[in-house]
Amino acid sequence: MESSDTVNKTPDDSSGGIFGAILTETISSPINLALLGLIVFLVYRIIKSRQEEQRSEPVEKPLPKLKKRDFTIQELKKFDGTDEEGRVLIAVNGVVYDVTKGKAFYGPGGPYSAFAGRDASRGLATFNVTAGGDQYDDLSDLSSIEMESVKEWQSQFNEKYDIVGRLLKPGEQPTNYSDEEDETNTEKSKDE
Repeated sequence: MESSDTVNKTPDDSSGGIFGAILTETISSPINLALLGLIVFLVYRIIKSRQEEQRSEPVEKPLPKLKKRDFTIQELKKFDGTDEEGRVLIAVNGVVYDVTKGKAFYGPGGPYSAFAGRDASRGLATFNVTAGGDQYDDLSDLSSIEMESVKEWQSQFNEKYDIVGRLLKPGEQPTNYSDEEDETNTEKSKDE
């Protein structure tokens, strides 16, 4: 039988208060000590790995804005993100966009990399993420629903990415853009 002093004693009665009692209880059990050590080790590893990720992430300098010009299918192919510069261009409904800032999606290894350097209109209309053909696609065989889908995608691209030109039809001559027209046309295209 315990004495009345032990039975009536609360953790606040000890010299360390409640925290002292919890600390004493924790230290007195080897399992608790092992768990406490494991927790401290895991927190240390999480913090250290986050610091290493921040150091190891390459800081890419934004590429200079591409001067507005028109592209043939063959010229567009060069901008698939695999060259030294890493620029990625995509055409949607005859308009060419610089999607380099979305390189994680459209660049090499990205889920939509098949669209890089190509006309993505048919793929976006049909929800088919495969490489486009090597020929100009006039999209005349798409249904009205599919064309509406292309226009919705184009609207989203207008909001997110810079327009850098048009996709030329075979035999079509490129437009000669001046620096002043470039600014005006870009703003008009984004408003449409």
